Amino acid sequence: MFNSREKRHRNPVGAVPDGRSVHFKILLPRELSCREANLIMEQENGAASCLGMFWCGMEGADQEWWECHFTPDAPGLYFYHFEITTCRGRLRLSRGFGGQAVFGGMNRWQMTVYEKNFRTPDWLSGGIMYQIFPDRFCASGTAKGPLPADRALHEAWGEQPQWRPNAQGRVTNSDFFGGDLKGIEQKLPYLKELGVTCIYCNPVFESHSNHRYDTADYSKIDPLLGSREDFSSLCAAAEKLGIRVVLDGVFSHTGSDSVYFNREGRYETPGAFHSQQSPYYPWYTFRQWPNSYDCWWNFDTLPNVKETEPSYNEYINGEHGIVRSWLKAGSSGWRLDVADELPDEFLDRLTAAAKAETPDALVLGEVWEDASNKTAYGVRRRYLLGRQLDTVMNYPFRDAILGFLLGGDPLAFCETVESILENYPPQCVRLLMNHIGTHDTERALTVLGGEPSGSNGREWQSCHALSPEQREKGRRRLKLASLLQFTLPGIPCIYYGDEAGLEGYKDPFNRSCYPWGHEDQELLEWYRTLGQLRREQRSILAEGGFRTRYADGNLLAYERYQETDAGEDSLLIVVNRSHRPQSILEADIDFEKGSVLAGEPLNHTRVLSPYGYSLLRFHRDAPETQEEAIDAAE
Repeated sequence: MFNSREKRHRNPVGAVPDGRSVHFKILLPRELSCREANLIMEQENGAASCLGMFWCGMEGADQEWWECHFTPDAPGLYFYHFEITTCRGRLRLSRGFGGQAVFGGMNRWQMTVYEKNFRTPDWLSGGIMYQIFPDRFCASGTAKGPLPADRALHEAWGEQPQWRPNAQGRVTNSDFFGGDLKGIEQKLPYLKELGVTCIYCNPVFESHSNHRYDTADYSKIDPLLGSREDFSSLCAAAEKLGIRVVLDGVFSHTGSDSVYFNREGRYETPGAFHSQQSPYYPWYTFRQWPNSYDCWWNFDTLPNVKETEPSYNEYINGEHGIVRSWLKAGSSGWRLDVADELPDEFLDRLTAAAKAETPDALVLGEVWEDASNKTAYGVRRRYLLGRQLDTVMNYPFRDAILGFLLGGDPLAFCETVESILENYPPQCVRLLMNHIGTHDTERALTVLGGEPSGSNGREWQSCHALSPEQREKGRRRLKLASLLQFTLPGIPCIYYGDEAGLEGYKDPFNRSCYPWGHEDQELLEWYRTLGQLRREQRSILAEGGFRTRYADGNLLAYERYQETDAGEDSLLIVVNRSHRPQSILEADIDFEKGSVLAGEPLNHTRVLSPYGYSLLRFHRDAPETQEEAIDAAE
């Protein structure tokens, strides 16, 4: 009756700019004797509109079409359903699984409407991102100078990170391996071989933990990593190889051990903890000064800031503020930590500052859910409607990929992907940060091959490595996971060391050192092959469409396609997640017309080997007649 993802029912499909007319068509059984049909459209927090639909023709002898147009006049979320008057009374058509219409129910379809002038940077589209945890990627050997007394430098690269509480029962994250900016610069040729076009660095600013999410001074590079000059040198050297650098902005809180708060008294200038006359005092919310204050998730080492406080906002987003300063130094953008804890007013100004300094600067947010309809702290967020985020970290795709490979319903995988594609503006989709692991998650290899950590604590995690059998299973699944990651809409992001076979459970075991000289060479070559695939098939993978072709049992097949004047070019990706051979029974996939780019041929047997895959390229000529065009569209 209606499917929001099909052009014959809703054209255009997906998110639309304001002012764009959208054509709706429903197909009803003739036996219902429909005499009235209405589209009920409601902008969130606005009045509902009832749009009358017109009878517009038959589909065979048993079905009939009704249609109307709707033009949204403002950005926002719109929700809709249909109501029809029939011989059976008044019936409601609501949203069912996969965007299909069903009788009854209360679920509505979502239509995302974004600002018509919303643009996102072109330079990242079609590329590959690489996430680096700076202390653990590469140590250049540059002398570090004297260490503060509360920091410890490991004697050997690759030792297990410290995880036990200290004598006071606190985990301080104060052990370091000496990775630095010069080390990253030394490894730029290696990243170029992988096909990397963008480096995303976890925080690099001065702080007193190895993760550096407890910022001590936004204006300085942490001395263990180098200097501002080292950062500019890294960005310049990377740019010569076609690689950009994006920084991690942690703006919802600072460290208690910072020049701004200065609880530990490390800095000479008075911080908010020591003086109510401090220029930083208005940044924080004290319940009872100085010892009781709002902090991030109740960690007293991470006092929250009031992002909309004028002096803080100016310090971060002003003309001479932090955001613009580091863009001047060579950065190409910002990844924003916990974006759902940054108010709209702050995000608006941050993005305006970044774009004023560098028009094609990237602003990417950490959002774990569907960012188009995210509600945080009772407020519906407008991240992707224009003037805020260019795109987000794509946790839904990560969950879908790992879930499918670990036995989940392949239809659930497809529904997750298609729902995101339906809800997000296309200019955001093309830049989605598609990761399967980060510093906040267990290593993908461990998830795919090892025993689930469950509620097991750090003691258990510290002594559990993959057995040879588990590692082999994990490696084979990781190859499939990365194939999906590299061929879905968006930008694949490699978490440093995944390509080399690093494993590890939760923090800090997922943050071990890159194993230089001990890489899994087979995995490394696989990732280089994926990088080459991205380059060779960039025209399709950068901004091409997506459609599911087969999703049943242990098999998944989908296409990325691009329409041209000569017809349509597409890539078909087929994956068998099982340890047993699997047959594809779908008759309408004509494998014989495709050329095999990688994996196994499926021309005659239609059988994939255990953990097997096939990647085929197709070309379909443009239809020559109007009837052929209609058939192709349907």
